[in-house]
Order: sequence, then C-alpha cells, then structure tokens
Amino acid sequence: MNTKVTIAGVEFQNPVMTASGTFGSGMEYSDFVDLGRLGAVVTKAVANIPWEGNPTPRVAETYGGMLNAIGLQNPGIDVFLERDIPFLKQYQTKIIVNVCGRTVEDYLETVERLRDADVDMLEINVSCPNVKEGAIAFGQKAESLYGITSQIKGRAKQPVIMKLSPNVTDITEMAKAAEAGGADGISLINTITGMKIDIHRRAFALANKTGGLSGPAIKPVAVRMVYQASRAVKIPVIGMGGIRTAEDAIEFLLAGASAVAVGAMNFANPYTTVEVIEGIEDYMRTYKVEDIRELIGGVKE
Repeated sequence: MNTKVTIAGVEFQNPVMTASGTFGSGMEYSDFVDLGRLGAVVTKAVANIPWEGNPTPRVAETYGGMLNAIGLQNPGIDVFLERDIPFLKQYQTKIIVNVCGRTVEDYLETVERLRDADVDMLEINVSCPNVKEGAIAFGQKAESLYGITSQIKGRAKQPVIMKLSPNVTDITEMAKAAEAGGADGISLINTITGMKIDIHRRAFALANKTGGLSGPAIKPVAVRMVYQASRAVKIPVIGMGGIRTAEDAIEFLLAGASAVAVGAMNFANPYTTVEVIEGIEDYMRTYKVEDIRELIGGVKE
C-alpha cells in the first residue's frame, strides 16, 4: 500500500500536512503528535520583520468553526531561521515555509533569506493586504497574483506554492494566474471573510470587526473550489478548509487535491492530523486501494 505523493518534485510520505497558522512550527504540538508521521509541517507565516498582529480580542467561536483576526503575528525571519528550522530538522517530515508580506519587496526579502535554508517548499500567503494597492489582498486581483508569483519565482530556490484566497469571484481565474506566473502548485482555500456581533454588548466580537472563518462550516465551499481549480490548471493542488476526519480528507483527494492540510481542528483535537493519516490508510485497506494516487481526482463525473 503506497501513501506517497509527489508535488513539484518533492516526495511526501503521505498527503497529510498542517495548515499554516494552526500548528506553529510544531513545537507546541510535539508532545502530542509524532511530527515524523506527517507528510509535512507547514509553518506559521513568517515575514521579513516581526509583526505584532492585530489588537485583541482576535478569536471568536462560531457554529461549526471559528473566526480569527490574528493579523499574522510572527517573530520575523531572523528568529525563524535560528529557532524553528533547527527544531523541525529533528523529524523525518518535509518543511514548507509560509511567507507573508505587505509589499512585493517584503515577500522577496524573506524568500531570498530562505534560499539557503534547508526547507523543502515555500507557500506564499497572498491574502495579505497589499499596502500599495489600497489594502486589497494580493490574491484578489489576477494581475496582482500573476505579478507577485512571477517575481517570487525569479528569486526562490525552492518550489513555490501560492495559497489562494476564496474571497474572489472566480477561483479558476486566480488558479490560472498563479500557474501563468510560474507557480509550482497552489493551495486552497484560505479563510472566508466573516463577522460576529455580541448581542449582549452590542459590539463586534473581534476588535478588527471582520475575521477569517475556518473550520468544518467552510468545507463544502473548499471542496467545490478545489474541484474547480484542479480542473483549470495542470499544476498540483493542496486542498484545505474544514478537514476534521479522514473522510473529509478523502473528499478533497477525490475532488482533485494531491495533498491536504488540517487547520482549525488542530485547536480542538491536537491528534487530528495523525487520526486523518490512519483513517486514510484504513480506507485504502477497506477499498483495496494499492496506491493513493488512484484516489486523486477520482470522483466519478
């Protein structure tokens, strides 16, 4: 039984990884999860300089999920290179570094700092507000996405995965823009913009007013977008959004994802990633699937 998948020339022992921002760099979870069992650890976003993030409160629970407006708080690339990568190199798992920035120059500086780092891939978070475009996210305009993708590809040493926002009119247009810009793959979906109001205080639950909705509530939207994007481009797709069980993960694989990432459920159940891996293996045994690649894009049309 083969659970290995290959994305942009990188071989993963299984298709299950963590979603950026929900697992740190694995330090907080290493007492609960054998990181060496995971296909990859996708790190929390890292920028060229430390980011403080948004004011509190910045997390709120919702039906079937959660809202967050953390604001990509991170200690910056210097701390990341010194602390996080050496920690992750202790484990037999692939390392994918999520990169954020407020300008194209911010992204490029971080990507260049990572050129000589011993990591396997870069995932570029294009849901960051582009300060030169009136705070419109890089991933909300096809031309902006194409531009930043092509510039990052010109500087990056590792394969580049562009993480797409669902807050767009046509996800296939964005997928094609990333592919045209030279992306080695795409990952989706990032969070859906939402809001919660505390009726007792008559105030917003988040200081930022709006936040990103994640968790099981968004899974049907994510599966649909992964299906559409995987058929619009030839590059690999990493699917995420509301994965709670192996059954959820298998849905994404059948829809066309070559790998999947577990996000919000890491907060509710730290063991989710390994449970999903074991559940996929059980499914393969039950249905006599010899190679996991048989499942990828295998939904009956």
